[in-house]
Amino acid sequence: MRLSLTAACLALAATALPAPAHDLGSLDAAGRAALRAEIRAYLLENPEVIMEAVAVLEERQAAGEAAADVALVRANAEALFAAPGDWVGGNPEGDITLVEFMDYRCGYCRRAHDEVAGLLADDGNIRLILKEFPILGEESVAAARFAIATRIVAGDDAYKSVHDALMSYPGAMNEAGFTRLADALGLDANAIAAEMQSDAVTEIIAANHALAQRLRINGTPAFVMGEHMLRGYLPQDQMQAIADEIRTN
Repeated sequence: MRLSLTAACLALAATALPAPAHDLGSLDAAGRAALRAEIRAYLLENPEVIMEAVAVLEERQAAGEAAADVALVRANAEALFAAPGDWVGGNPEGDITLVEFMDYRCGYCRRAHDEVAGLLADDGNIRLILKEFPILGEESVAAARFAIATRIVAGDDAYKSVHDALMSYPGAMNEAGFTRLADALGLDANAIAAEMQSDAVTEIIAANHALAQRLRINGTPAFVMGEHMLRGYLPQDQMQAIADEIRTN
């Protein structure tokens, strides 16, 4: 960042100098020293140029990162939006799809849970896909296995109930805790436990990790809305603003 900022400042300062001074190759040592002195003096007299350079640099970097993210989303569209192992909620016919990579032990995922629920309810035209992406240790993996196994054994509604419960679950995420949770929700705890280590569950988690790696996702929560990558927690109003922008473009 420091080298890039220095280069940007020098470039901006140089634009204010006479045209012959731009040809650095034609300058001798004394000439280059004089040019550096002029640039330094210019920056000291016009420090606002530094902030202008920073703003231009950040804008260019953001535009480049956004374009790279769009390319990644397009290259992985089928895995993002049409994987058979994913739970789909919200409005299945919505005009915008929101994909969430989440971990049940992630504090920001828990905060985002209510924000996403509010977005779906208030907007009414967003399709939600959940990607189990456990990255915070063995309990995270166990919770993801429990949720996915529930969907395989008992269906989408049961998965949603377990997902919501796990997002606010205060206890240890282990076999005893899952049994209590399943019993409280009227689910067959033994059948779910028997499915948790199945190849089907393992393959879904592995596919989500591979997809996240391709998308350069290394934290949770992470979202894809339309073709936009949203890396990190966002409140409902900011997600709604992005959805509104997508619809107008």
